[in-house]
Amino acid sequence: QVQLVESGGGLVQAGGSLRLSCAASGRTFSSYAMGWFRQAPGKERDIVATITWNGGSTYYADSVKGRFTISRDNAKNTVYLQMNRLKPEDTAVYSCAADRTYASMAGPRPFGSWDAWGQGTQVTVSS
Repeated sequence: QVQLVESGGGLVQAGGSLRLSCAASGRTFSSYAMGWFRQAPGKERDIVATITWNGGSTYYADSVKGRFTISRDNAKNTVYLQMNRLKPEDTAVYSCAADRTYASMAGPRPFGSWDAWGQGTQVTVSS
């Protein structure tokens, strides 16, 4: 099973950009679909974006479509989330997750299928 560590969060003004990274341990990273999720205070954790094991397909929540881009580099065991035109409502703790069962599928899946989670990184967007 992979272990995941996020980085790249911080404080940014509305309209700005951030790039989050999620580094995975182990030699089986390319066997997993990857996803980014976020949780704002007092709210449920929501899916943000997912990418298949080979990067061939991606999925985005409607709220971030056209602003965020998920990508991966299997040689570096890392998945990225480029966030542009950030809004105050994007403020949340962002976490990455790995799913081996549905590695070839982009899009939402049973929440329990995500095998591993990172600890999260805070993103705060000021108005």
